[in-house]
Amino acid sequence: MTSFGEQRAALVATADASELPASLSSLTDAWLAERFTAEAVVCGLADPRSDRAPQTDAPPDRTSPGSAPESGEPQASPPWVSARRDPSPEHKAVMAGAGVALVAVGGYGRGELCPGSDIDLLLVHDDIDTGSFADRIWYPIWDEKLKLGHAVRSLAATLELAASDIDTATAIADARHLAGDELLTERLINGVKADWRDNATQRLEALQRAVRRRHSRNGEVAFLLEPDLKAGRGGLRDAHAIRWARLAGAQLPSADTERLDAAYRTLLRIRTELHRTVGWRSDVLSADDQDGVAERLGAADADALMAEVAAAGRIVAFLSDQLWSSVARQQAERVVPEVDVAGLSVRDGELVIDGDPATDVVLVLHAAVQSARGNVPISRASLDKLSQRQAQFPDPWPQGARSLFVELLRCGHKAVGVIETLDYFDVWTRVLPEWAPNRHRPQRSRYHRFTVDRHLLEAVAEAARLTHRVARPDLLLMGALLHDLGKGYPGDHTQAGMRLAGPIARRCGWRPDDADTLVRLVQHHLLLTDVATRRDLDDPLTVATVARAVQTSEFLELLAAMTEADCLATGPMAWGDWTASLVTTLVELTAEHLSGADPAPSLHHRLHRRLLTEEVMELMAAGDTAMRVDNDVLTVVAPDERGLFSRAAGVLALRGLDVLQADAYSSPAGMAVSSFRIVPPETPVDWERVVFDVRRSLRGHLALEARIAERARVYRRRRALAATRAATSVTFDAASATGATIVEVRTEDHIGVLYKLTRVLAEMGLDIRSAKIQTLANEVVDSFYVVGPDGPVIEEAHQREVELALRHALD
Repeated sequence: MTSFGEQRAALVATADASELPASLSSLTDAWLAERFTAEAVVCGLADPRSDRAPQTDAPPDRTSPGSAPESGEPQASPPWVSARRDPSPEHKAVMAGAGVALVAVGGYGRGELCPGSDIDLLLVHDDIDTGSFADRIWYPIWDEKLKLGHAVRSLAATLELAASDIDTATAIADARHLAGDELLTERLINGVKADWRDNATQRLEALQRAVRRRHSRNGEVAFLLEPDLKAGRGGLRDAHAIRWARLAGAQLPSADTERLDAAYRTLLRIRTELHRTVGWRSDVLSADDQDGVAERLGAADADALMAEVAAAGRIVAFLSDQLWSSVARQQAERVVPEVDVAGLSVRDGELVIDGDPATDVVLVLHAAVQSARGNVPISRASLDKLSQRQAQFPDPWPQGARSLFVELLRCGHKAVGVIETLDYFDVWTRVLPEWAPNRHRPQRSRYHRFTVDRHLLEAVAEAARLTHRVARPDLLLMGALLHDLGKGYPGDHTQAGMRLAGPIARRCGWRPDDADTLVRLVQHHLLLTDVATRRDLDDPLTVATVARAVQTSEFLELLAAMTEADCLATGPMAWGDWTASLVTTLVELTAEHLSGADPAPSLHHRLHRRLLTEEVMELMAAGDTAMRVDNDVLTVVAPDERGLFSRAAGVLALRGLDVLQADAYSSPAGMAVSSFRIVPPETPVDWERVVFDVRRSLRGHLALEARIAERARVYRRRRALAATRAATSVTFDAASATGATIVEVRTEDHIGVLYKLTRVLAEMGLDIRSAKIQTLANEVVDSFYVVGPDGPVIEEAHQREVELALRHALD
C-alpha cells in the first residue's frame, strides 16, 4: 500500500464521521496536487523554475448547500469544507499560463468525499495537446482501488456542454481548483456561473424537472423505512439543488439557512458512517445496516437513528418545496381559486391566514381544506403564525370542526402534504394530540414502506378513493386515520388504539354508537387479512367466525374498504392480486352468511372445490402418479403414502420457490392430491426440472434434507426489518375448523421451513388437509388443517408431542 493509501485507510478507520468528508478531501487534494506537478514536469507542461503555487484553498464562495453568495463578496469557508493545507515548495512548479488545470467537481468539488464516494475530476485545458498527461493522473487513482469519475475537455467544449446538459452544469457549479492553471479554472467557474445567471429560466426549469424525476424514483427520506439519503426527497441532493437554484436567482429566506445546514450535516454524517459500515458506496440506509450505523454513531438504537434521519429529511424536503413552489409561482401564470372564508385570502398564489388562530381555533382546518382542495400552498408567514398562535383544540370540538376535519381527509393524497406541513410546524398535534408519539416512528416490518405517521395518512388517502363503496365515508376515513395510532404507545398496538379511538371520536363530536364503530374498526383492522391468508375459506366455520365479529353488513362494508386502504398504504407485499382475491372471497362469503342465504354447495364440495377439478378426479381414477402446472399452481396426484406432501414442498424449497397456499386431499380409494400455489417469481420457473425432482423425491431418490441444508448455507434470506428474531410458537385450534384441527406455527423465516414442518406433521401421524402459508417480514405464519389417526380432534398429549417435534425441527 502506498503512503497515500495508508494515510487514507487510517483516516477512514479513525476520523469522526462529521469530519471525515472534509479530511478525506483535504488528503486527496494534496496527493493529487503532488501527482499533477510531478507528471506535468515529465510531460513538459510545467516550468520547474516557476514559484507559482497551485492553489488548493476552497474558493471564497464555498458556502452552505443552500447558499449562493454574490460574486466577489468574500466569504469564510463553512465547516463542511476543510481548511486546505498550504502547498509545499515542491508543488510550486506549474506556471499560471500553462493552459491546463485539474479541477474537482461534484461532491469532491464540495469537499465531501465519503469513504465510498467517486473522485470526480475534470482536466480542463486551453486547446492544447495534453498527450498522455491525463492517463498519468488517472492510473494512480485506479491503482489505489478508488472510483474515479473523469473527463478531459477544452474550456470551450466544457462550457458548451454545460450550457446544454444540466448534469454537467450542476457538477461544474461545485467546481474547485486543485492544481495547474488557476486562471483557467477561474474562467471555467465564472463562465458556468454566468450561464446560470443569463439563462436562469431554462436552468430552473431543467433543474426542477430533474428534481421531480428523482423524487418519483427514490421516494422520501423522512418517511421511507429504507431511505435513500442522497437521492430521496429531503436528501442531500435536494440541498444541492437549492444551492444550484440560487445561482439562477431563486430565493430562500436567510432564516432557513441554518436549519438547512444542520439537517444537511446530519444526513452527510450518517451517509459517511453508512459508507464506512458497509465498506463501499451505499446511499440507501437499509434495514440490514441501521443497527450497525446507529451503534457507530452512538445513537441509542436503530429507531433513534431513523428518527434523526426523518427529522433532517423533513427539514430539507420542506425547504426544498418552499423554494420550488416560489419558483413555480414566479414562472407560471396560474388560475388561483377564490376563497370565501372569513379570515382567509389568496395573495401572490398563496393562501394567507388573516384571522387569529388563537381566537378562531377552527381557522386552521378551513385553511387546510382550502389548501388541499385548491392546491394552493399556505404562505410561510401564515404557517409561522399558526406555529406561534394556534390554540389547542378543546374537548369537545367546536361546532363544524368535525365536518371540516372529514372534508380535509376526503381530499385524499392532496391532503397528505398539507397535513405534513402542519405537522412540520407542530400544529397538527394541537388538532390531534395523540398523533405525537407516532411522528417519525419506524415500523420493523418489510411489509411496510413508511413510518407510522405517513402510513396513516397514506391509508386515509387510499380510503378517500373508496368512499363510494360505503354508506358512511366519514367513519371509513376516520377509521383509516386511527387504525394504527396505537403503535406509538406501549403494549399491543390494537388494544392501545382501541383505548384512544373512543375518546378521540367523542371529542370530535361523533355519536356514541359511531364512536363504538370506530373502536371496532380499530379492533378488527387485521381481521380480514389474517383470516383470508391463514384460514380455509371453504370451511363454513371460518366464515361464521368472521360474521360473528363483524355483526352487520354495514360494518363489513366499512371494514372491507378500510382493510384494502390499509394494505395498499402498507406496500405491494401486503396487497397483491392473491391477497386481494382472498379478502374479496372472504367478504363475499361473509356477506352471504349475514344475509341468511343458504350456501348451495355441500360441505364436502366447499372444502375441496379448488382441488377436486374434473381433470384431477380423472387422474385419481387412473391410479398413477401425475403432475400438472397451471398458473403457478403445481398439482401432484399420487398413491397415498405418508410424507408425500412434505417431499413435494421440499422440492419447491430446493428450487427457491415460496408457497402461498397449499391444499391436500386423500380419497377412500387410496389416492392423494397435493396442490401448491407459489409466489410468482421474478424469473420464469423451470417447471420441467421441478416436476422431475418431485418424481425423484417420491421414489426416495433425492436427499432433500441434505440438499435443502446446503442451499440454506449458500442462499441466506435477507435479514428483515425486525428489532428481534421472531420467536417460535405452536398453537392448536379444533373449534374453528370443520372436521380438522388447525395447527398454527409462527417462526423465523428460513429456507425449507415448510418442508420441515410438513415432514414432522407426517412423522407424527397427521394428515394435512390444507395449508395457508404467510410470510410477515422475517416471520412465517403457517396454518395447517390436519386430521389425526383417531379423527379431527388431536388429543392434548399428542399435541404436546407434536409441538415438541416441531420446535426441535425448527431449532
